[in-house]
Amino acid sequence: MWLVLWDIDHTLIATRGVGQELSAIAFEQVTGRQMVTQAKVDGITEPVIFRETARLHGLSTSRADFERFAAALTQLHVDRALELRQRGQALVGAAAALDALAAQPQVTQTVLTGNVRGVAEVKLAAFGLDRHIEWELGAYGEDADVRTELVTIALERASAAAGRRITPAGALIIGDTTADVEAGRRSGVRVIAVATGSSSADELREVGAGTVLPNLLDTDLLVELILSDNAHLGRDGRPYH
Repeated sequence: MWLVLWDIDHTLIATRGVGQELSAIAFEQVTGRQMVTQAKVDGITEPVIFRETARLHGLSTSRADFERFAAALTQLHVDRALELRQRGQALVGAAAALDALAAQPQVTQTVLTGNVRGVAEVKLAAFGLDRHIEWELGAYGEDADVRTELVTIALERASAAAGRRITPAGALIIGDTTADVEAGRRSGVRVIAVATGSSSADELREVGAGTVLPNLLDTDLLVELILSDNAHLGRDGRPYH
C-alpha cells in the first residue's frame, strides 16, 4: 500500500482570503480582541498560528483557549461553506489527481494538514474533493504542533487500520511548502512538492525536494511518480525539474 498524505491549502485548494477572514472572526470571539495581524501560516499548524498570533497581540493563551478557537473556527467554516465555495477554488488538476489515485488499488489517500480536522473536512467538501479521503488515517493541526510529528501520527493511524506497520518508505507527502518538504526529509517520507503556493520551485528544491511539479495538471506523471520507487525521477529517468 502507498499512503498518500495530501496537504490542503495551496496544494488542493485556495480559499482566496476566506480562511483568514474566518480565523480573524474566531480569534475575536475567543480572545475578545480584534485580530490586526496574523502570524505566519504557510506550513504551520493551527495551534502554533493561534498561539503566535495571540502573542503578537500581547496575549498569553492556553490549550483550552485553542480548543475554543478550533471549535469556533470549525463552526464558522460550516456556516459559511457556500461562501468558501463561491470565493475559493479547487486548484487545477486537484480533482483529477484524487480520482486517478483512487483508481489505483494499492493507493490510500488521506491528509497531512495544519488545519484542524473539522475545518479540513469542510474545505475539501466545499469543492467536492473529499470523496476519496480516508479521514481517520490523517493527521491534523490539533494532533501536534510540529509537522514532522504529524507524519508519525498518520503512519501510526494507517498502521493500526491496516493491521501491519506502514513505514515511512510506504508513504508519500504531496505539499506546496518548504515545511512539507522538511517534514518528509526529517521523517524519511518521500515528497512530491508542487509550486502552487508561496514557496517557489527553487525554494522547494533548496530544502530537499527531489521532485517539484508546477501544479497537478499532469495526472499521468503524478501517478507514475507515486507508484515509482524513484519519485525524484522523471519519465526519462533524469531528475524532474
